[in-house]
Amino acid sequence: MKIFHLSDLHIGKRVYEYSMISDQEYILARILEMIREEKPDALIIAGDVYDRPVPPREAVTLMDVFLEKAAELCPAVFMISGNHDSAERIAFGGGLMEKSGVYLSPVYGGSLKRVRLEDGEGPVDFYLLPFVRPVNIRKALEAQGSENGGSAETPDAPESLGELEIAGAQEMQDAQEIHTYTEAVARALEGLPVDHEARNVLVSHQFVTGASRCESEEVSIGGLDNVDASAYKGFDYVALGHIHSPQNVAGEEDQVIRYSGTPLKYSFSEAGQEKTVTVVNLEKGKKPAVETLNLTPLREMVELRGSYEEVTARSFYKGTTWQEDYVHITLTDEEDVPDAAARLRTIYKNLMRIDYDNRRTRSSWTPDGGEEIAERSPEELIDEFFQKMNDREMSRDQKDLCTSILRSLDEQEPER
Repeated sequence: MKIFHLSDLHIGKRVYEYSMISDQEYILARILEMIREEKPDALIIAGDVYDRPVPPREAVTLMDVFLEKAAELCPAVFMISGNHDSAERIAFGGGLMEKSGVYLSPVYGGSLKRVRLEDGEGPVDFYLLPFVRPVNIRKALEAQGSENGGSAETPDAPESLGELEIAGAQEMQDAQEIHTYTEAVARALEGLPVDHEARNVLVSHQFVTGASRCESEEVSIGGLDNVDASAYKGFDYVALGHIHSPQNVAGEEDQVIRYSGTPLKYSFSEAGQEKTVTVVNLEKGKKPAVETLNLTPLREMVELRGSYEEVTARSFYKGTTWQEDYVHITLTDEEDVPDAAARLRTIYKNLMRIDYDNRRTRSSWTPDGGEEIAERSPEELIDEFFQKMNDREMSRDQKDLCTSILRSLDEQEPER
């Protein structure tokens, strides 16, 4: 079975206040051409379909057209919600769409959607797990426990309770023990009716420990959203979304855990990347085989460097596409150039960003840790800030209060 794996379309995204909608329309049309040429049996879109929970009208229209055409060309389309999406909006109309072969992840309520396809070698099962936080899993368990007659006040169910009530009490107790993202994902996948005689594909949208991030991704300080790859054991192919660089993540020996990456570059940290469509071939009894198809964008993201005189010289940009591309220019002049951005845009009309690299900027103060800040825990960063402001360490009571507040904030679901 041949599968196309996409993720992180971020339809409706703006980069440095530039709308990417025309670039997205172009690249989605190219992907449809690839589907027409390659004839995959299934298309996966692993979350972050839109860039925000309430996408703009033009984003919804573009995605509607893409899904309609993809469903005409491909026997099955699987799509889950990511952390940028509204799970409820992505799930809307799922029952009707199934009639056209489009399968949408429902809002997580304690179980996963499973869809079985067949080819000449037998069944292939697809499991759809939308982006989940620990609080989502706890709420689902508490709801199940409540339905079964359990109570948060009676986690150790007495023998007098019925079997269903005991199960409900256990679910209520289990809910209180889920705090990390690894625990949350492991619990969501626990007890699935996985048929190990079939080939099994899981579609998920999480940050798996060890994956390399880009600037355009939403970062959780201190790696609080990390999921250990061991949570995904038992699946032949895990189609991931959330990380914008295409890459494999180490898993079990006979499985492939992969991020397809974004179809477009959404930050200058991705300027040197090749964006691709991941093509997966699933043969019974074999490890999934992965290939990639290169995607050429309407406009590239380019980083240029030099003095104002150098970058404005015709010889510098002659014979390039830089006048049309999205550009980040670093000027090396020691003195700021008056109205530099406006003047540079007469040549580079899609100039997104301009900064300086000179003695003044190199001497500017930066926080301790530099690029490693995202890998440090929130508690460590707050403690460092407290020491800088007060010239002393936080007390144990202050540290405990800080930890309690951070945990309560992590448990809150974002507003949709």
